[in-house]
Amino acid sequence: MPANYGVEHVSPMIGSEISGLDLSKSLDEDTVASLRALWLERKVLFFRDQRLTPDQQLAFTRQFGEVEKYPFLKGIEGNPLVAPVLKLPEETINFGGVWHSDTTYLAEPAAGATLYALELPPVGGDTIFCNMGAAFENLPKEIREMIAGLSAVNTSAKATVSATRKARIDDSGDISAPKEFTEIHPVVRTHPETGEKTLYVNEAHTLRFDGWSQEDSEPVLHILYEHARKPEFQCRFRWTVGSVVLWDNRSTHHYPINDYHGYRRLLHRISLKGSRPA
Repeated sequence: MPANYGVEHVSPMIGSEISGLDLSKSLDEDTVASLRALWLERKVLFFRDQRLTPDQQLAFTRQFGEVEKYPFLKGIEGNPLVAPVLKLPEETINFGGVWHSDTTYLAEPAAGATLYALELPPVGGDTIFCNMGAAFENLPKEIREMIAGLSAVNTSAKATVSATRKARIDDSGDISAPKEFTEIHPVVRTHPETGEKTLYVNEAHTLRFDGWSQEDSEPVLHILYEHARKPEFQCRFRWTVGSVVLWDNRSTHHYPINDYHGYRRLLHRISLKGSRPA
């Protein structure tokens, strides 16, 4: 581990806070390589006290892969790759406010993303992340065997998550985007970089098992969702202005907590392009 930054684990299973780095400046190759190894191991990295322009956030994110546009939003003015994650004081629903893995309705879901905090409520608005590799590994053997060969239908149009996007699509949506995306992916995914097996269904986007009805799928999916959200697989991050989070979308779920009505919260999000799950 390079001596030029500090590492403090947030929980035993997932998440590490990094100190001593200025993300507005280009990082050297050794630092990027060590951060990437830690990111793959710990799933989520947290950086505090950063001061980034959108271009600087883009430059930092690009050190971990190719970036891509979030499908439903046109992005901030002058930069379509930077999506605003915004809740206004008068709104009661927060963007993405359901347990999910990003864009699993795409043929090539996001490999990860960065979020940068610009405006926050005085308290609340934390984000919980969970380790889906640990969740799969700790499933009962009979359930692991049952789901091993299954695939699942994922859609962008489930009512619960669609409601969380409505306000932002109304005021900053990309009118050129399709109204709905649907893709089939394996229920157990092999991470393309680490080879780790991860549970790859999520409450926001998974509709049913391929070849099963929704009625038959829902009891099993509910068991998987409840298991994945056990506290021992989680970490919880309390945002401060200037915080940056980099997460591996291939091996995590996250949940932005909606407990700050009456306050404005704004973060900038940049997606990392992924590959087709296998």
